[in-house]
Amino acid sequence: TGRMKLKSGQDSNRLGSEKRKGCGERKGIEKGEGEWRVRRMCGIFLTLTFLTGCVSPQRYREQADQVADSIMMKKQYEALGKVEPIEIETPADTLRRRLIVMQDLPTSTLASLGVKELRPIDHWPCDNYLHAIPPANDPPWMGESAMVISLLDALEISARNSREYQTAKEEVYISALNLDFECDQFRNTFTGLLDSTIRSDRAGVDPVTEFSGSAVGGLTRRFSSGAELAASIGVDLVKLLSQDRVESRGVFADASVSIPLMRGSGRYIVLEDLTQAERDVVYSIYEFERFKRVFAVEVANAYLGVLRQLDSVHNAEENYKGLVRSTWRAKQMIESGRFTKIEVDQAVQSELNARSGWIRAQQQYERQLDSFKILLGLPTDANIELDPEELDRLVDRADQYLIAEGVESGTDEEIPSADATVNLPLPGRGNPGPYEFDPDLATVIALQNRLDLRVAQGRVDDQMREIRVSADRLRADVTLFGDASYGGRRGFGQAHQPNSQLDFYEGDYTAGLNVDLPFERTAERNNYRISWINLERATRDVQESEDRVKQDIRDGLRDLLETRENLLIQSDAVRVAESRVAGTELQLEAGQVEIRDVIEAREDLLSAQNQFTSAVVTYRIGELGIQRDMGLLLIDENGIWQEYEPN
Repeated sequence: TGRMKLKSGQDSNRLGSEKRKGCGERKGIEKGEGEWRVRRMCGIFLTLTFLTGCVSPQRYREQADQVADSIMMKKQYEALGKVEPIEIETPADTLRRRLIVMQDLPTSTLASLGVKELRPIDHWPCDNYLHAIPPANDPPWMGESAMVISLLDALEISARNSREYQTAKEEVYISALNLDFECDQFRNTFTGLLDSTIRSDRAGVDPVTEFSGSAVGGLTRRFSSGAELAASIGVDLVKLLSQDRVESRGVFADASVSIPLMRGSGRYIVLEDLTQAERDVVYSIYEFERFKRVFAVEVANAYLGVLRQLDSVHNAEENYKGLVRSTWRAKQMIESGRFTKIEVDQAVQSELNARSGWIRAQQQYERQLDSFKILLGLPTDANIELDPEELDRLVDRADQYLIAEGVESGTDEEIPSADATVNLPLPGRGNPGPYEFDPDLATVIALQNRLDLRVAQGRVDDQMREIRVSADRLRADVTLFGDASYGGRRGFGQAHQPNSQLDFYEGDYTAGLNVDLPFERTAERNNYRISWINLERATRDVQESEDRVKQDIRDGLRDLLETRENLLIQSDAVRVAESRVAGTELQLEAGQVEIRDVIEAREDLLSAQNQFTSAVVTYRIGELGIQRDMGLLLIDENGIWQEYEPN
């Protein structure tokens, strides 16, 4: 028995030794496992941080482009029934850049060549966006030879190079991104928070070093009813890196919901910002489409205006040459005594005035050409010429009309008695042009098609909805809310606490009702009253827009009639002036008229020629303008127009 006891004692000592050994091994294992957990959590933190940071700015920009393009295409179809691309990124090799490079034009900075030529700054987020583009291999012109552009070329160039045109496109793009932001308010929004901290406290006898790490994932969602839901789940780890190296883990989850019952409740209130953003995209599309039509007519007006001034230069040159010849003739005749010194001086003075007018016409042509280049977004010192055949075609078209009307037949009319009653012909003689619509019909079409009028009409609906929202803000704020949380968090100083668990039976639940009584609503009251004033203003804006549309149509038709009459008048004036010049020069040779008569005839011819060309150009611009004002002029994505074809 004694041996047995002794053996038992030995066994006990052995078991105790093994137990202590096992505890030591277990502590070592736990120590290794704890350190491994710390390293694992740090690795997870670093991995997640790396993965979330790997989305490049380039990718975000591409995502924004994809979202905006999708929204613009959808809203274009809803607003216009058609879809066309709206590119906001400036082409790498623009015509402006090619002109500067090929014609060696001076610039102040690389920005003059375009964004692609800029040098990236330090830490630039998108290396493959800014890079130099080599000159085009096959430019449309060589060296310093002038680039000749037609009217259609000018329209296309303006759509690609005009700064004003580019800004108008960007406004549509920005409105699409604003809509995407409002849509994001009603999407599932995920959040992630990673935290890793090491703290060392050496104030006491035994220094304490702790590690704390946490990972939290969250979800928030706003619903069209006004309810808002938020939920999160996470895990904590706190471990002593000194002393006994214990650790504690925390697992937690929480959720909350709030539901407005009065103020701020209801789809029409909650979705108002989203609704307004959608309408703003439609408005921007309307405004851009209207801008394209107005801008195309502006480009055509400027283009033909330059050619009209060029024709004035030619007319002034011919007038100058004719007066030079008249001066020569007068100086020759003074020797024979047929002209006096005073008459010769008159001829010389007229010659000098003609030279001054010729030079003035040339400089005015250069000024208008430079202004036209700026309108297109091209350098003013670029060597560019306009195609004079564009004006020749308009003159030929006018001549055909005049021949059809019998204006140039020169048929002698019977001269009535001087005592006969004078019956003045009413304006509107001759056949009207294809775009001289009936005023009532043109007004109805314009009221149906004018996009700027649609925007004004939409603003009335916007203000009515604003009144509804402002009235809602006057109500009491009653909100039903609820919270639930499970588990527990762990932080510094809690390493000795046991691990927490998710136990839904031991969760913390809260429910309540918040009521904000409408005792103080001064700001809301004033805003509500102002919203009614804004409705009155929006209504007046529609009335004014409608009246101006009607005025545009009536003025446009009047201008067409007046210009057509002026075209007939100036064609007669040119014919009469040419006959006067030829007749007075012959009579001057015979000594039957004075030099002053020749000078006056030439001045009248110059004036009639310039006014005839002006009438031709003005009538063509009037045709384009009435189509624009009626909403019938269509412009494609390249800036080229498609005119309305009357029956």
